[in-house]
Amino acid sequence: MGDSLSHLPQQLANGLTLGAVYALIALGYSLVYGVLRLLNFAHGEVYMVGAFIGYGVLSLLDPALAAGLPGWLGLTAMLLAAMLGCGLLGALIERLVYRPLRHTHRLAPLLGALGIAFVLQHGVLLLASARHRAIHAELILPAALGFELGSVRLSAARLLVIGIALLLLAALSLLVYRTRMGRALRAIGADPEAAAMLGVPVERVVSQTFVLGSALAGAAGVLVGLVFTKVWHLMGVAAGLKGFTAAVLGGIGSLPGALLGGLLLGIAESVSTGVISPTYSDLIVFGVLIVALLVRPSGLFGKRAQPKV
Repeated sequence: MGDSLSHLPQQLANGLTLGAVYALIALGYSLVYGVLRLLNFAHGEVYMVGAFIGYGVLSLLDPALAAGLPGWLGLTAMLLAAMLGCGLLGALIERLVYRPLRHTHRLAPLLGALGIAFVLQHGVLLLASARHRAIHAELILPAALGFELGSVRLSAARLLVIGIALLLLAALSLLVYRTRMGRALRAIGADPEAAAMLGVPVERVVSQTFVLGSALAGAAGVLVGLVFTKVWHLMGVAAGLKGFTAAVLGGIGSLPGALLGGLLLGIAESVSTGVISPTYSDLIVFGVLIVALLVRPSGLFGKRAQPKV
């Protein structure tokens, strides 16, 4: 235990990286739930598709990077391609699956989401096989780059994950609270019927919400690939569950809550893995969630539902 405690600062640093990824995934859940009161359980698979898009772009750019193409251009291309591809995928899922089921039984969209998740998993399995694909992150992020403070080291990839997560949260917060689209999004979340009567284009804003959430998941997929240097067709299952857990912990529907919930979950998982045992890490993480929800059922930043008269 004493030797494990000596690694605690490094585990806390690793937890920040993991938490930033969970926060990006949780933001997508919170966006969709905040507007539609709908849980998009295909979100983890959209994240997985983003990781594969990033892998594909890096593979295509491999000769150019080896010939001297700046790494930041390769990274930008990976992020833009994954965010654009996953954004379009999110819009397609909303149009073909969620929109026809939105006004049916409440379980129908949930079952549709699970169906889409299996379609995406097995679609990637058929196209790319079950083999884990290695990502050569050193092509765009040299191993020598990074930050050291005593016994704690954060690699360039981990610093990048934390920085991009904070940047995307800031951009999303500005969009939601400072733009016309953000006002429309919040109006639909408060009362979709009243928003429609006031002229808000509900269907278009809902589609844009799916695009935004899916684009964030795509960015998370690319960043995870760079940190852990591998992608596979089932990587979205656990990540989607952890992202959903982070959203619930922070208060689903709250953007700051998604960030804080993701960071807390990532730190709890990393510390329990490094200090106690990897065997019990999930037990500890979900135990923390249960205790937190028993104390505050609406989540850390969630609002208590007001009874209607």
